[in-house]
Amino acid sequence: MSLQLGQIAPDFEQDSTHGRLRFHEWLGDSWGILFSHPKDYTPVCTTELGEAARLKPEWDKRHVKVIGLSVDPASSHKGWEKDIEETQGQALNFPMIADADRKVSDLYGMVHPAADPLLTVRSVFIIDPAKKIRLMMTYPPSTGRNFQEILRVIDSLQLTDRYKVATPVNWTKGEPAIIVPSLSDEEAKQRFPQGWKALKPYLRIVELPKD
Repeated sequence: MSLQLGQIAPDFEQDSTHGRLRFHEWLGDSWGILFSHPKDYTPVCTTELGEAARLKPEWDKRHVKVIGLSVDPASSHKGWEKDIEETQGQALNFPMIADADRKVSDLYGMVHPAADPLLTVRSVFIIDPAKKIRLMMTYPPSTGRNFQEILRVIDSLQLTDRYKVATPVNWTKGEPAIIVPSLSDEEAKQRFPQGWKALKPYLRIVELPKD
């Protein structure tokens, strides 16, 4: 059965560049990003990992832990880390799962045989502190991920958990949000005493306090 949004992210124990780890225990009460790479010493992945490490201050602001995965062993990861630091100007500061037996890759559906039976696709999972899967994205092996979009989604999820809102198209942090239709006007008045702009009864735009 394939994973779905709202399900508990499967727990696992696997080797990594930071030693043996149990995923749920490592995650603790943080948000998490689990993202996979086709294999070590590949060019697109090298740029992605450098960017993910460079963004550590942004992850920390959002209480997010990042963890990568590749189907090569930890010894290979360690050698690759040197190349990443040399070419990207940034040392890795998060663990890389060594999924040589593809246990985690299979558990999370990261191997798509029609694309390549030996490699993982570029999967992204955003997991909340309750260990629920909140987002899944799958990129082809040839396309690098947009980490600004991943940050944007985390900002949206954290905002919608805090308030009864959704975020509109192309929303970025600090912009107005949408009051969810399940919230009546009377309930909305309690939550949003600042008021809102109703474009339609189901489309209510609200300015939220700035963090």
